[in-house]
Amino acid sequence: MPELPEVEVTRLGIQPYLEGRKVSAVKVLDGRLRWPVPGNLVKILPGQKIVSIQRRGKYLLLEMENGYLLLHLGMTGTLRILPSSDPLKTHDRVIFEFGKLSLRLHDPRKFGAVLWHPKSKGAVENNPLLLKLGVEPFSLEFAGELGASVLYQHSRGRSIAVKQFLLAGQAVVGVGNIYCSESLFKAGIHPAKAAGTLTRPQCFRLAEAIRLILKQAIEAGGSSLKDFVNSEGDPGHFMVQTKVYDRKDQPCKVCKTPIKQIAQGQRSTYFCPQCQKR
Repeated sequence: MPELPEVEVTRLGIQPYLEGRKVSAVKVLDGRLRWPVPGNLVKILPGQKIVSIQRRGKYLLLEMENGYLLLHLGMTGTLRILPSSDPLKTHDRVIFEFGKLSLRLHDPRKFGAVLWHPKSKGAVENNPLLLKLGVEPFSLEFAGELGASVLYQHSRGRSIAVKQFLLAGQAVVGVGNIYCSESLFKAGIHPAKAAGTLTRPQCFRLAEAIRLILKQAIEAGGSSLKDFVNSEGDPGHFMVQTKVYDRKDQPCKVCKTPIKQIAQGQRSTYFCPQCQKR
């Protein structure tokens, strides 16, 4: 599933091509996504200019003159910039035309989303899909001691495992399954440790680790387990850098202890039993 680094890589890839350009046409080939694609987009968007392309959590926000286009990649979605003359592919769902260029949402499993938030409904931050998201990991609110405070305050009284606490995204967004395992290893924290028992120094190390791991993932083009490619069709390469994820029984790169794998919330977690203590 594309997580924050993959979405940010996508944003960085499409931004130079689309900001400042006007939509010439919209084609909804199959609007049966996670939520139905609004049928009036074909009338609303043509002629509107893309003012900016932002990201909130795993949502891309294409700001236009009259509103925001909210795009989500779901489990298997990709956004590609292609010549409008390129033939369509199976599973292409929605196409946004910009003259001779097109932005195409390709989504085999149809868990992605294309939604519209008109500016007449107020700030996009108050959209129900965005309202309860945690802070952005690269924001000033999550830098240094502030990041430690965010994790510490949100985790108080929580008996849930720290990995599940991070995956919930209510404290900080974007720490998906791969990045949880890698961040907890970097911080030296056992993934099954109760979130409410985290100390302030541990929260500081964890916040710093989250920012570092996500930054490295973005620089590597994200992670490609199966489907993800960037806007130019290239896979991400972060998986070759992982210290614990998908390395069951392989020696820890720090202490040589075999990496362990456990299931948490029906998802695989990887950790070093020597470097990561409860």
